[in-house]
Amino acid sequence: MTPLPQLPHWRAWREEVTPAAGACVMATGILSVGLFLTGHDVLSEILLAIASLLWVLLAADFTDLIARDRARWTKSAITPPALTAVAATTVVGTRFSLLGWQWLAIALLVIAAVVWPVLLLAVVRHWQRGMPGGVFLVCVATQGLSVLAATLYFAGKGEWLGDAALALFGLGLLLYADALLRFDFRQVWEGAGDQWVAGGALAISALAASKLTASPLWTGTGHEFLRNLTYVLLALALAWYATLAAAEAVRPRLHYDVRRWATVFPLGMTAVATLSTGVVTDVPWLRTLGRVLLWVAVAVWGVVWVGFAWARVGGPRGGAPTPPLPETGAPPQTPLLKRRRG
Repeated sequence: MTPLPQLPHWRAWREEVTPAAGACVMATGILSVGLFLTGHDVLSEILLAIASLLWVLLAADFTDLIARDRARWTKSAITPPALTAVAATTVVGTRFSLLGWQWLAIALLVIAAVVWPVLLLAVVRHWQRGMPGGVFLVCVATQGLSVLAATLYFAGKGEWLGDAALALFGLGLLLYADALLRFDFRQVWEGAGDQWVAGGALAISALAASKLTASPLWTGTGHEFLRNLTYVLLALALAWYATLAAAEAVRPRLHYDVRRWATVFPLGMTAVATLSTGVVTDVPWLRTLGRVLLWVAVAVWGVVWVGFAWARVGGPRGGAPTPPLPETGAPPQTPLLKRRRG
């Protein structure tokens, strides 16, 4: 039989997109936030433009997939990486709020708040034991909403947003504890990149806590509790950072994998959380550490982009075997890019 025409190049690319690709937006967006906090406005806005473009492309793919392949969308929506859609939206929204575009930040908060419970419930209903690092995205997405709500509160968009941020922060911590019980700790040594979300989830929790600490809504004992909790969460995030970095050094995984964007995001988030905590609590050495960690994250971001481009042109991937699919952690049975044949 005569083979049917191959898929158009743009459609072929979209067939390769997985929910884990949202981590690229998260990584780029949080670096934009960090560069803004350290005074590198031009570079920050360039990364914001890149993150925004990627967000639009992935949002278009998300919408198109619902329309043309509901079964595939449903299959993807029950996996933790689907929550990158929520987390990416909140990160980009936070940066737009810091830029002063509050109307756009509010619109992104509404989008994230509508999508979040749908995806969260779908993911939690299909949880199991021995999951990869993506399981912590339930915490990341929830704390992302908390951070964006708190940022809009400081922008003067409503005192209720501060209360909502506190409620989401508490829920995020509960979800982290539950995810930790389901995490396969062997991923620290074997993971292809998303194991870093175990620390990134604590880092975004520390960022949310630092913003709540700075809020005048809570004083006295409440303020002191939030301040101490910020220190604890940041210390735990830094401990994860050191542990995962040591594991990477002992057992390098040099091939490109889409889950490497889930490495860059925690690196950038830890830097931003450290910077924010240093400012809120007036600890100079934390601000210095945050700047150092930020440039480490920027460097890794660049390396991962090189790996992505190299993989696209068919370059070697470090001699590693084909990695498992991002959504499930199970060995792939068929190529991600499929062609129509008679």
